[in-house]
Amino acid sequence: MTFYELVKYTHVTAITLSISGFILRVVLKLNNSPYQTKYWFKKLPHKVDIVLLASALTMVYILGVNPLTTYWIAEKIIGLLIYIMLGMVALRWGKTRNTQIIAAGLAVLVFSYIVYVAHYKTPAVVFSYS
Repeated sequence: MTFYELVKYTHVTAITLSISGFILRVVLKLNNSPYQTKYWFKKLPHKVDIVLLASALTMVYILGVNPLTTYWIAEKIIGLLIYIMLGMVALRWGKTRNTQIIAAGLAVLVFSYIVYVAHYKTPAVVFSYS
């Protein structure tokens, strides 16, 4: 196994943990579970996201690509920013249960879009007509 493959598998594992953790936290939030206030539920997602970001940056470095001129990576970054904002609405800023549910659903949809763009390595919306 090459170093790149190791980093890629680490990245994919972090992706799986990240979306699973997000969905679990949304379910806990919507059910007003006391577990949502536990230390490890608040801190673990940040640790997973650090691994996710570090592995992504390492892969970009190994591949020697510029994320701002490689359109599919730029589109993933835009999608990531949208996903983060929707996640914040779902977990913190959403005032009503319906707002939180809609934001969580849209966040999962955007997450799926990011995975699609990464899998096919082609922009699908923002830069698809460039």
